[in-house]
Amino acid sequence: VEELGIKELLPAYLDPNLQPTDLLTGVCFASGGAGYDPLTSQTSSAISLSGQLELFKEYIGKLRVLVGEERTNFILANSVFLVVFGTNDISNSYFLSRIRQVQYDFPSYADFMVNSASNFLKRTAAGGIERKIVVQYNEAVELYNTKLSKGLTSVNQNYPDSKIVYIDVYNPLLDIIVNSNKYGYKVEDRGCCGTGIIEVVLLCNHLVSTCPNDLEFVFWDSFHPTESVYKRLIAPIVQKYLKDFL
Repeated sequence: VEELGIKELLPAYLDPNLQPTDLLTGVCFASGGAGYDPLTSQTSSAISLSGQLELFKEYIGKLRVLVGEERTNFILANSVFLVVFGTNDISNSYFLSRIRQVQYDFPSYADFMVNSASNFLKRTAAGGIERKIVVQYNEAVELYNTKLSKGLTSVNQNYPDSKIVYIDVYNPLLDIIVNSNKYGYKVEDRGCCGTGIIEVVLLCNHLVSTCPNDLEFVFWDSFHPTESVYKRLIAPIVQKYLKDFL
C-alpha cells in the first residue's frame, strides 16, 4: 500500500483500534502461521483460510453499512486482493514436523496444496550452525510454485470476471540471498533477531537482542526477510504485475 501511495501501513482487520475509514482503503486478514493445509493453521493456532474468508465477508457487511451498496461494489470491483500462503505448509507441516510426509510424497502434497488454493480462490471469487539454501527444500518450493501457477490458470478460465495473477516472489528473493553483496547486504545466512538461527514469531521478542543495523541483513529472523528486502521486492513486483489487474 505504501508503494501504491495509498497509505503507510495495511492495518489488521482485527485491530481493536481500527478506524472505520481504514475499511475504505484496505485491511489485512492474515494470521501468522496459517496455510493452505488446514493442519498448518491448526498446529500454529492461526486463523484458518475459511476463518479469514468469514472475516472478509464480515468486512463487506461493515463496508455496506458505512458507504452503501453501490460504493461497496465499486470498492470491491477496483481492489487488489493479495493472497500469500504456502511457506508455512512446506516448511512446517511437511519438512519440519514431517506430519504430512507420512501421507504424501512431495509432488502429491503440492497437488493437495494447489487444490486447497484453487478451492479457496474459487470461494473468494464467488465471495554456529550455517543456514544454507537446502536444495531439497528449494526443489519442493519450485515444484509447488509450478503446479500453483498452472492451477490458477484453470481457476481463471472458470471465473472470467475475476483476475487471479500468480506473483513470483521466490526467484527475486533467492537472487537477493545468493547475490546479497550486490544488493548491499553483508549477512544472508542468519537473521538480525537473537542468534538469527532459531528465533521466529514469539521467540523474537523484546527480551531478545537484535543486530545493530538491520539494513545489513537479508533476514529479520530465521524465517522473514527484513523490511529493507521487502521494499526491494515490492517495487519491481508492482511494476511487473500491476498491469495484469487493470
